[in-house]
Amino acid sequence: MIIIPAVDMLDGQVVQLVGGELGSEQVKIPDPFQTAMSWVSKGAGYLHLVDLDAAFGKGSNLASIEKIARRSGVPVEAGGGIRSEETVDALVGAGVDKIVLGTKAIKEPEWLEHISLKYPDRIALAMDTRGNKIVVKGWQESVSITVTQMFEIIEDLPLAGVLNTNVDVEGKKKGVDEKQVRDFISACPHKVIASGGVTERRDAEILKDAGAVAAVVGLALYTFEIRPWEWDTPWNV
Repeated sequence: MIIIPAVDMLDGQVVQLVGGELGSEQVKIPDPFQTAMSWVSKGAGYLHLVDLDAAFGKGSNLASIEKIARRSGVPVEAGGGIRSEETVDALVGAGVDKIVLGTKAIKEPEWLEHISLKYPDRIALAMDTRGNKIVVKGWQESVSITVTQMFEIIEDLPLAGVLNTNVDVEGKKKGVDEKQVRDFISACPHKVIASGGVTERRDAEILKDAGAVAAVVGLALYTFEIRPWEWDTPWNV
């Protein structure tokens, strides 16, 4: 299982929020491209890019995402507020490996089906959860559709995977919720990328044992509490 560093962008800067709450920034770094390249220089083989401005409906970091995708030298996945086919087309054209779709894909499954058929094995669905509910719009709103119902909808779609962020533990550096992770991965019909709560190597090992193919890590990397570049198998467990 690979470890993927998160580069979350807000107001043109790299930030790490606690539970997705605006104003809770624990990290603020001015240059997204240089931040991305710092992880690449430490040996990261994949990057996770998030446009928080677009997710919150207050702007766009598309130019930064495209620059990182074109120039970082490693594959990237990108998400956050992607709600049009034109944006998906632009990201694919920029060389983004996986496009992570959330709010619109959850609320309009027929659109998700269309996009996934247009770009098979390039679309990942973001199923961000708080408690047992799926949350959207930068984790500000819950939807009525259940996790189980969403799994049934996507079962036969040619997705690249499902990204599950557990908002309850995101950015709190208290570890992963092992029961939630195991329940989600065992029921999901696609490969799962897990996010939220990875604070030490043991958390990554729990995710691997549960069946995750990758773990997105944010705050614990930026505060150097977890240093996967120093492991015997760097960026892998």
